[in-house]
Amino acid sequence: MNLSNFKIGTRLTAGFAAVLALTVILGIFSITRLATVNDATKDIATNWLLATRLLGDYRAVIDGIRRAEAQHVMANTDAQFTQWEQRIQESKAKATTAINGYAKTVDTDAERKLLDTIRSCEARYYAAQVDLLKVSRATDGVNDELRALYNGPSLDAFKALNAAIENDVEFQSKEADRVYNISQDTYSRTKILVIVLLAVSVAIGAILIWLITRSITKPVSKALQLAEAVAAGDLTSHVSEGGKDEIGQLLSALSKMNSNLTNIVAQVREGADAIATGSTQIASGNLDLSSRTEQQASALEETASSMEEMTSTVKQNADNARQANALAGSASDIAVKGGQVVSDVVETMGAIDASARKIVEIISVIDGISFQTNILALNAAVEAARAGEQGRGFAVVATEVRNLAQRSSAAAREIKSLIDESVQKVNVGSQLVAQAGNTMEEVVASVRRVTDIIGEITSASGEQESGITQINQAITEMDGVTQQNAALVEEAAGASASLQEQASKLAKVVSVFQIKKGQPHSTVTRAPQPQAELHSSRRIQESL
Repeated sequence: MNLSNFKIGTRLTAGFAAVLALTVILGIFSITRLATVNDATKDIATNWLLATRLLGDYRAVIDGIRRAEAQHVMANTDAQFTQWEQRIQESKAKATTAINGYAKTVDTDAERKLLDTIRSCEARYYAAQVDLLKVSRATDGVNDELRALYNGPSLDAFKALNAAIENDVEFQSKEADRVYNISQDTYSRTKILVIVLLAVSVAIGAILIWLITRSITKPVSKALQLAEAVAAGDLTSHVSEGGKDEIGQLLSALSKMNSNLTNIVAQVREGADAIATGSTQIASGNLDLSSRTEQQASALEETASSMEEMTSTVKQNADNARQANALAGSASDIAVKGGQVVSDVVETMGAIDASARKIVEIISVIDGISFQTNILALNAAVEAARAGEQGRGFAVVATEVRNLAQRSSAAAREIKSLIDESVQKVNVGSQLVAQAGNTMEEVVASVRRVTDIIGEITSASGEQESGITQINQAITEMDGVTQQNAALVEEAAGASASLQEQASKLAKVVSVFQIKKGQPHSTVTRAPQPQAELHSSRRIQESL
């Protein structure tokens, strides 16, 4: 398996993961074995040693009871009997507590069997004790019967109980030794296994470190050798591509960089030759450009002179057009005012015609009144004639009234006739005034058309003037551009010379690189500086 096919991060992660896995396995194994030892130690402390201690306490209490029995046998008074009997009962209670505490630790059949033996011996001993205490209280002093009972059944029962307790204590000690031996054996084996696993972990870690380090440092050394060769200008070096890891990618990138740099150096050398050739062509082009610039300057001078004359003529036309436009505007204003006056006259004639017609109507009313007055006067005269002498005076008045009515009627008819004639003349005048108004409107429209045409001429003249001005500005700008072109021709000549110099320097710079055979080499030569072009550009600037 080639480690270079894996990423550096993957390799490092796998190496550390393996070491960590071995460490975890070692830790778990150690913890497990320590737990076993701890369980054994706990069993010794909480079971076997506790049981032994409780049995020791129980045996001590039983011994105390035996000593109290001896004191009871030797007592002579009731108070002493009672005292030792109470002491015995208290000790029995302590013994019961101790044996019950021990019973709680019992968890095997052998222990239960031993516990049953202790309890049966205890019952036998307590039964012999009852007989002993009864005989002791009833006997005055120690006699043979009491001594025989104390050293006989009571002592046998006491020895049997002590023997049972001793057997159980011995059993607890043996079990504690057995558990201790197991824990010691577990510790020893665990220590050996831990040492073995630790050694295996160290060996595996060392192997992984060596493999990973070698898979990193070896390709890094190749990359360093290639980088040093490129730094020294040797582009002929080649390095085989590495694996798929980051360093392999770095080697591939360095190899590609070396190849690309070789191509770039070759292209730069070719470019240096092309620059030298181009600079010579630029010098020749600058010479042609200076000649064309000189011709352009002469043509611009002639064009500028012609444009000045045209500008003067166009400005004069524009001034005339503006004056004509002003006069046409004045005429248009006067025509508009005349048309307004004729309109006012037409309106006035219409008002006069309307007033004359009203007067005719009034006169007709007056004529009607005169006619009725005449009829009334005639009737009055007839009535006065019928009245005879009495109506004579009234007849005279009626006659006068009739005469006045006839005269009023005649005058009204004359006035009506005159008014009718005036109305006819007013109508004729209104028609003439209307015709004059129409004619004036046509005149106003014509004057406005003339004014618009002259305005368009004025606008066109203004545009022509503006266009000519822009042309003059353009010619001025062209003149400035021509001068700038002349300056640029001189700068281009200097630039071409500088370009040749830079091409030479560039060829010297890239010559330090060693490339493979078959690549082009730079042969940069300096072209002669076009002095004639510089003199021509100076002449163009002076002419401008």
